[in-house]
Amino acid sequence: MDNIVRLVIRSSIYDLAKQTPINYAVNLSKNLNNKILLKREDLQSVFSFKIRGAYNKIKNLSEQEKEKGVICASAGNHAQGVALSAKKLSLKATIVMPKTTPQIKIDAVARYGASIVLEGDSYTDAYNACKVLVQETKMTYIPPFDDELVIAGNATIANEILMQTSSEVDYIFVPIGGGGLIAGIASFIKNINPQIKVIGVQPKDSNAMYLSFHAKKKVDIDEVGIFADGVAVKSVGDLTLDLVLKYVDDIVLVDTDEICSSIKDIYYDTRNIVEPAGALAVAGIKRYIDEHSISKKTFLAINSGANMNFDRLSFVADRALIGEKQEALYVVELEEKPGSFKKFCMDLIDNINVSEFDYRLTNRQKAYVLTGLNINYKQEKDRFLEKAKRLGYNIFDITDNEIAKSHIRYMIGGKTNLAQNEVLYHFSFPERKGALYEFLSKMKSNWNISLFHYKHIGTDYGKVLVGFEIPPDEMQDFKEYLKDLRYPFSEETNNLICKIFL
Repeated sequence: MDNIVRLVIRSSIYDLAKQTPINYAVNLSKNLNNKILLKREDLQSVFSFKIRGAYNKIKNLSEQEKEKGVICASAGNHAQGVALSAKKLSLKATIVMPKTTPQIKIDAVARYGASIVLEGDSYTDAYNACKVLVQETKMTYIPPFDDELVIAGNATIANEILMQTSSEVDYIFVPIGGGGLIAGIASFIKNINPQIKVIGVQPKDSNAMYLSFHAKKKVDIDEVGIFADGVAVKSVGDLTLDLVLKYVDDIVLVDTDEICSSIKDIYYDTRNIVEPAGALAVAGIKRYIDEHSISKKTFLAINSGANMNFDRLSFVADRALIGEKQEALYVVELEEKPGSFKKFCMDLIDNINVSEFDYRLTNRQKAYVLTGLNINYKQEKDRFLEKAKRLGYNIFDITDNEIAKSHIRYMIGGKTNLAQNEVLYHFSFPERKGALYEFLSKMKSNWNISLFHYKHIGTDYGKVLVGFEIPPDEMQDFKEYLKDLRYPFSEETNNLICKIFL
């Protein structure tokens, strides 16, 4: 029997940590044709599993080590786990955090009474400062993952899973940063029920354990992605890697869009928002089932945490549709002449929900329109592209272009010297199929659209900013067109911000 199992059996963390529930994910199970269970570590008092390992480590310190106080470097969940554990045991605690740490996380640590030191711009800077403080103060350092007691504290999750699940679990999916969570879960599971497969999940841009697992030796990475910050680790632990190589069956990689889609999936099943790292396991399950064509099995995902900054929600919502392959992004080349945009819509998208249009007049020969469409990407993208090319359109699929998704889609536009007799109008129209077509079909064919910006934001009515080139002698006809639309509108031609930027 592995020593981790013995430490789990002897552990005593439930005077602070909770035994979290396992929820059946109704929607995910139906959509994936498998039974999906969620282990709800996001319901811990610090909204993360990290309280388990931190408390198990600190509680087992010698009296001399406790008397010195505890210290750690962290920008997030480990910091809260250490701070709350120290408060529970009436110990001094110092948390070293980067200066870039969001105020909400600093405040959370401060509420537990810990002293906070802000140092540097990254975790590495904070960790280096922490090492100096350990030498100066002789405080007891609490590692985030590469420690047997921390790993054993995390492994109490596995013990709970085996006690809570009445039916056989076939797969357990676990998010990986430095490896402390999966090392504990895999060690316990494989010693008690080796038939259960334990599979890790990492983001493609924070894949140190994935590389180390396949190289069978420690592989460090120079840069890590920042979206799933809870698992953004450049170097895995020595002990955690040994246990991962010994017990873990496989590790899969997922991208940012898949993580966003999984945050949405978990929300629909639980009405709770998890952090990006907390959605990794579900994202891995979805990818694994798709790649291996698995059905009628039982998968359990560790929802590891829910410390999500509120201002990230708009990004998650933007990227979730792409992550679940229900949105495609294209750039279409059109002739820059009146009616070409209308013709494109009539030819290709009259029966498709549009999520986004971005366009600005830049030259008199060619127009480039960024288009977001709500289609089943895997099933319909080839059919859509074939139809577009058959009708003579030059079209580019940019669904997987990260720069386009993160930047270019929001930067299209700016001033133009080409627009003549331009007027700008802001419209609200119902979010239903055919509304955009109706809007365009009533336009005169010689009225050129010089600017178009629309983004679906999940409301009943969409908002569109449109620029028209209207000859002065046709302005009365244009005003009649506006009345006939029966959509709310306002003229923005003289809006100061439009004058400055458009």
